Amino acid sequence: MSEISFDAETTATLARFGFDRETFEQLRGRLRAQGRSPEQNVLKAKVTVPEAGDVAPLPPRGTPARAALEERGLAAIGAGQVGVVFLAGGMATRFGGVVKAAAEVVDGRSFLDVKLADLAVVSARVKGTVPCYLMASFATADAVRKLGEAGRTERVPVETFTQFVSVRLTPEAELFVGADGRPSLYAPGHGDLTFALRASGVLGRFRAGGGKLLMVSNVDNVAATLDPAVIGAHLASGQALSAEVAPKAPGDKGGAPARVDGHLEIVESFRFPPAFDQDSIPVFNTNTFVLDAAAIDRAFDLTWFAVSKKIDGKEGIQFERLMGQLTAFLPSHFLRVERDGLDGRFQPAKDPEELASRRDEIRRILSSRGIL
Repeated sequence: MSEISFDAETTATLARFGFDRETFEQLRGRLRAQGRSPEQNVLKAKVTVPEAGDVAPLPPRGTPARAALEERGLAAIGAGQVGVVFLAGGMATRFGGVVKAAAEVVDGRSFLDVKLADLAVVSARVKGTVPCYLMASFATADAVRKLGEAGRTERVPVETFTQFVSVRLTPEAELFVGADGRPSLYAPGHGDLTFALRASGVLGRFRAGGGKLLMVSNVDNVAATLDPAVIGAHLASGQALSAEVAPKAPGDKGGAPARVDGHLEIVESFRFPPAFDQDSIPVFNTNTFVLDAAAIDRAFDLTWFAVSKKIDGKEGIQFERLMGQLTAFLPSHFLRVERDGLDGRFQPAKDPEELASRRDEIRRILSSRGIL
């Protein structure tokens, strides 16, 4: 199998964003030898539904239990131990070519405006600093960095770092060339997070400054605010990772907590055995996490999943890593949160149509929390 060569412009982009040539060639060899089929990703282990107590509900607002968790979380935030990561990568294709972080979500405010406004509310409440880190991709890096610079304040400092980049292949493991005659680049999934945090130096600087916990959420899920009670629940669990899960609704797709050979972890929907009834698990992963900074300061053997994409009318193959798989390596706590209502924490907007359907609910949620 001959090595693929790239033009000078592509080579420069790959070098800037940490292209891993060795891993790329290994995955290319795997594709050439094994091809790609959905069955390759299915778990061979025994998969069972969560047991009683595996998923803990976040206590309702107004209860003594919620107040106690909130007090604990506020103490940690006020002590400067909590930072926030917003996932703002992707390919900037679903909002008319505008970087999603800059797209209007409600009342003239962008996704990133609203997310940073939430941190400002919390930082004012504790009279402290809440550092914010934006994970961008090669396609969004420059725009996201400018947005972060414009939105930073003394109490909410903002730093941008980037995930990595790779190159799509054909199903025959050759270079995929787009309609523009150039190699087709892509961002290889939010499983890059811990690796990129370390490679950029962000994680080391955060820890050196006394940081202990990082809350992570998608920039397009503005309902996933920095709730001190969620931080308190993570601390109370004693685990290295907390994953927010929400009740399923018709049409929901994504991972869910399940036991894999007895170990509780997030299993992506395409990894469940065909005979497993995924509807038997009433909650699913929202991609909002709290991570112990010390626990993620190491490498993880995350799986590279082959994914088929239609690009310019042709099939391209890309390899991705998923952040939810960290639960297979770290002691994890699963926190059930509401998705709707004033305590709702899951209102994602992957495209303009979904945003339009959720905008009224988003406005109510954000107004109730003093963000709008």
